[in-house]
Amino acid sequence: MELKQAYLRCQELADSHYENFPVAKLVPKRIRKNVAAVYAFARTADDIADENHDNIAPESQERTDELDFFESQLDLPNEKLDPKWSWIFIALSDTIKNFNIPCSLFRDLISAFKQDVVKKRYEDFDELVDYCKRSANPVGRLVLLLHGHKDKKLFDYSDNICTALQLANFWQDMSVDKSKNRVYVPVSDWETFGLEDADFFKDSASQSMRDCVKFQVERTESLFKNGEALPKYLKFPLSFEIALTLAGGRSILKKITSQKFDTLSQRPSLNSFDKIRLLLASLF
Repeated sequence: MELKQAYLRCQELADSHYENFPVAKLVPKRIRKNVAAVYAFARTADDIADENHDNIAPESQERTDELDFFESQLDLPNEKLDPKWSWIFIALSDTIKNFNIPCSLFRDLISAFKQDVVKKRYEDFDELVDYCKRSANPVGRLVLLLHGHKDKKLFDYSDNICTALQLANFWQDMSVDKSKNRVYVPVSDWETFGLEDADFFKDSASQSMRDCVKFQVERTESLFKNGEALPKYLKFPLSFEIALTLAGGRSILKKITSQKFDTLSQRPSLNSFDKIRLLLASLF
């Protein structure tokens, strides 16, 4: 497959899923194809990891094996790539070369996807943050690198935002994760608030659960606070996209708060008015 065709296929995939990729709507034309290549890699790996949510060991092993095989394509020349994914890695290898991107960022993403297949509980907050460092932070760093930013200070701001976004999504999705047997609230916090595993699978949150979720929301907001300066160091339109993404994550926390921290009974989401408000706040 030719390089141009490979990029076109990545762009088609990105165009069909822009709502899932926070900095894709206003990407400068000069790097649009490169952002699409990175997105195609992450989207495909995520789909492999999330094909089903059973705890049946053979199925989990099949998915981790396929993720191993997918990762192995990073090390192959174009002529030896698996035809099923060759278009992704032809475009991605060109992007990696042109922007001098560390392959470790892509390996970190795969590592997190593999972990999500088999790991359903986290012992403490440090363990959860380690997962976020591999599942969310690489995306922010890749976006910065594609826009020509390599400053460690900006990476640190980005890491705080991305970890906070991942955590906000966990607290938002507690009602959804029940069906996948996933609990992201650290076990050490269960003990602090007097919770047991069964409490996370109830139809609604007890007062102890609400107190625990409130604690998670406050801890997540502190991470947003630590990263909120990032847009000031970036040029438009990236500065606007990051500001909008930051505001969106914080808005999710506010929605959780408005539900009195019960996200077991209902998943909080943004309506059209919320999105317009966020757009105006990010602009002005």
